[in-house]
Amino acid sequence: MSLRYALLALLTSQPLTGYDVFKHFEQSVGYVWHAPDSQIYPELRRMEKDGLLSGVEEPWGKKGKKKRYHITPEGVEAFRAWMNTTLDYARERDPIHLKAAYLEWADPEAARAQMRAHIAYHSSRAQQWQNMVAALEDRSNPTLARRLEAAPEEDRAKIAGYKIFTYEGMIERAKAEIEWARRGLELIDKLES
Repeated sequence: MSLRYALLALLTSQPLTGYDVFKHFEQSVGYVWHAPDSQIYPELRRMEKDGLLSGVEEPWGKKGKKKRYHITPEGVEAFRAWMNTTLDYARERDPIHLKAAYLEWADPEAARAQMRAHIAYHSSRAQQWQNMVAALEDRSNPTLARRLEAAPEEDRAKIAGYKIFTYEGMIERAKAEIEWARRGLELIDKLES
């Protein structure tokens, strides 16, 4: 159900077409909650059916139509209720740590390659999130800019501040994973020499 709330979060800033939702999702909410368009479009339709969104058809091109989704008061209420509820944490499904627990079955070079891949992945993600923090800090992120334009002046600092806080947490998590994988490389060298 978190996809639903990620979409509601995005639509609190402005009404969007399905295509715009997907595009903006990838540039903002998608950094913390991944979803392909094959999940987004059906969820938008379910949310409209459930009264959380209203879709207004608009002309598109010469004969086409597209639907622009607006969050309804019920959608705002559902989002606010979710925000005011403590999450139930799901049990872990962590393939890299499962794999690491059984590295004795891997060829040493394959184990090293896995740790290097883990470092590369988390280094890349940390850089993406650092770029997002910079765009949030200088207000060049287009989704944030639109949200801030519509927000009262007294709310703007917390709107940006909480988003920066989120990405900083993700950067710290990535750094921890990089350090863990580096220790893994050292352990492989120690145990396989």
